[in-house]
Amino acid sequence: MEQLTQSAPINPPQRLLMGPGPINADPRVLRAMSAQLVGQYDPAMTAYMNETMALYRAVFRTDNEATLLIDGTSRAGIEAALVSMIEPGDRVLVPIFGRFGHLLREIAERCGADVHVIEREWGTVFTPAEVEAAITGIRPKILAIVHGDTSTTLAQPLDELGAICERNGVILYTDVTASLAGNAFELDAWGVDVATAGLQKCLAGPSGSAPISLSAKAVELVNSRKSVEAGIRSEGDAVSASPIRSNYFDLSQILDYWGPKRLNHHTEATSMLYAARECARLLVQEGMDNAVERHRLHGTAMVTGLSAMGLELFGDQSVRMNNVVGVEIPAGIDGDGVRAALLQDFGIEIGTSFGPLHGRVWRIGTMGYNARRDTVLTTLAALEQVLRRRGFSLTAGSGVGAALDFYND
Repeated sequence: MEQLTQSAPINPPQRLLMGPGPINADPRVLRAMSAQLVGQYDPAMTAYMNETMALYRAVFRTDNEATLLIDGTSRAGIEAALVSMIEPGDRVLVPIFGRFGHLLREIAERCGADVHVIEREWGTVFTPAEVEAAITGIRPKILAIVHGDTSTTLAQPLDELGAICERNGVILYTDVTASLAGNAFELDAWGVDVATAGLQKCLAGPSGSAPISLSAKAVELVNSRKSVEAGIRSEGDAVSASPIRSNYFDLSQILDYWGPKRLNHHTEATSMLYAARECARLLVQEGMDNAVERHRLHGTAMVTGLSAMGLELFGDQSVRMNNVVGVEIPAGIDGDGVRAALLQDFGIEIGTSFGPLHGRVWRIGTMGYNARRDTVLTTLAALEQVLRRRGFSLTAGSGVGAALDFYND
C-alpha cells in the first residue's frame, strides 16, 4: 500500500497562464479565499451573500433581483439555467459557431428538449437576420446561444437578439463565461433573460463558482415548476407535477435559499463565495467600462505583436473577443512542441483548440489578472525565441517592438 503519509504539501510550479482560461487568479482573490468560514445562516454570511448579489448586478449590468451564484464551475451555471427552464419536449434553438454551442445542445438534449440547431463555419458568427429566420421557422421556447466562444475566439453579437426574442415570445439565454468583464455585455439593455458565467477568465478568479442572473420573466418560468422538498416543505408550499429534473441545480429552490426565505437547499461553498465576491468587488471598483477597455488595450497589443511576427490570425477579426486570439500554426511548425517549449523553458502556457481546429491554431489569452502590459510583452518575447529556434523566419524583436509601439502611441 502506498505510503500516503510521505506526500508533500501542494507546491504548484510557477506558471504564467496565457491560454484561453483558466488564468492566474488575482492575489487579492486568493487572499479572500483564505478567510475563515462562518455558518451558512450567520448574519455575516447572509450579508456577504446579499453583497455578492448586488455586486454581480453591476457586473452583468442589470437590475435583476435574481442575480446570484451557482456552486460549481461555469458548466454548472449553464446546466442550472437550462434544466430549470426546460420541460421535456420543449423546443430549443441553439446556434452553433464553436465547441461551446455543441455543449449547449448536449445539455439541452439531456434535459429532454426538442433541440434544433443552426450552424456556422468555425471562425464566423451569425447575423441577426439568420437567427431571426430560424426563430420564426422553428418557434422555440428558448434561444440558447454562446456570447464569446473561446474555441474560435469570436464573440457573437447579441445586441439585436433580445428584441427579436421579445417579438417572438422566446426566452433568451446566453453563456458569457468567456466574455463577461472583458467585452461589452449589457444584460438589461440587450434584453437578455438569463446569463451565466464563471470566474476563471476575465473575472480573474479560480474555477468553481458560476454567477447567474435571471429576468423577472425567467424567474416566473422557473417558479412555475417549483416543488419544495418534502423534508423542508410547509403547508401551502408548491409541489409541481412537472418538477425541475435536478435537485442540486433546481433554481426555484436556489432562489429561495438566496432570497429572504433563506430556505435550506445546500451548504453554500463559502470560500468560493468569498472568491466570487472579491472578483466582482475588484471589477466594480475598477469600473466595468474600464475593465473592458483594459482587455481591449492589452488584447490588441498582443494581436499587434503576433501580426508583426508574421503570424496569421484565425477567424473574422471584426468580431474577435478582446481577451483571446486564435493564431494559425505556421506550416512546418510543431504546434504542440512550441507549447511544450514555452511551458518548459519560460513557464508560459498557451492553448491549442478543439474539433476542426485541433492542431491548426493556438489560442493566446490576455484576460483577468493577466491582462497586463508585462504579461503581453513577456509572452511575445518568449514565443519569438521558441519559433526562431524551430526555423520560423521572423525579424528579431518584431513582436515586442510592435506591441511597445502600440502602447506608446
